[in-house]
Amino acid sequence: MAEIKRKTTQLKELFERPDIFVLAGGTNPLFAQMAEIAGFEAFYMSGGNTSAHLLGWPDVGVTTLRDMVDNARRIVMAVNIPVFSDADTGYGNAVQVYRTVQEFIAAGVAGIHIEDQESPKKSGSMAGRRCISVEEMVGKLRAAMDAKREMDADFVICARCDFRGAEGGSFAGVVERCVIYKEEAGVDVVFPEGLQTWEEVQEACQRIPGPVLPLLHPTVIDPFPTLEQQEAAGCAAAFFPSLTTMAALQASWDFLHDFKARGTLALDEFRAQAAQSKWGEVTNNRVTNLRRIREMEEHYLPQELQRDYEGTLGIRPQ
Repeated sequence: MAEIKRKTTQLKELFERPDIFVLAGGTNPLFAQMAEIAGFEAFYMSGGNTSAHLLGWPDVGVTTLRDMVDNARRIVMAVNIPVFSDADTGYGNAVQVYRTVQEFIAAGVAGIHIEDQESPKKSGSMAGRRCISVEEMVGKLRAAMDAKREMDADFVICARCDFRGAEGGSFAGVVERCVIYKEEAGVDVVFPEGLQTWEEVQEACQRIPGPVLPLLHPTVIDPFPTLEQQEAAGCAAAFFPSLTTMAALQASWDFLHDFKARGTLALDEFRAQAAQSKWGEVTNNRVTNLRRIREMEEHYLPQELQRDYEGTLGIRPQ
């Protein structure tokens, strides 16, 4: 029997291979399962999405370590692909960062990124960001690397640099910081946030050593580069933090307004369109694999405790 690689090893190898992979993002186990079924190799738990979906707050640093780790653990338990997670600023100084890494590893997460913003942080797409000193960030990253080496050396530590869009920031400054984070702290991956042009992305990938994970904002970089162009530029992954949530958010918004205007006619039309999908109609039970529950009952329960699915009403595991 072939040895099954740890999720941390799988993610590390994805970042280090020459071929690009798509890092599909979202916020919950169901979306992660959908990404896995669709064939994606890894899932990303977005901090901004977690803040919005769990708390109803914008991405302004209100989520706690407990919020993030507990949500990540639920995602990890639902899928077989590695999970990469936002860890904001690490939830404190270097000492707290050390503990943060331990918590994410214990939850089964395969890697995290830690950013060099002041706390409370703001989303990488928001104005008003401030960064801590290079020296403080290097200390936080060294603590993160020591913590992961003691528990799982393949756990991926990614240094995110927000200096491009922060107070006093510049492109030269973000590249300089990223190089220092790689060379002085030895992080596995570097994440330059807020790059403003495709030319900046290409130059950053050339000048920063090791795997580089730039986040390309479609509202900023236009025309948006293809996956092939991103691979040719040297991007370690094509990073889409809201890939599973942005379409669902817009679809829910549109449908709620349509239903408010037209009532059940909107529902009839929606169901007809879903039935015609070339990928098939999606339901919670289809994604979460209801059939496995019947299989587990048949395997583990005495015959007299197994349920009568044929003689009762409702959805039956097929």
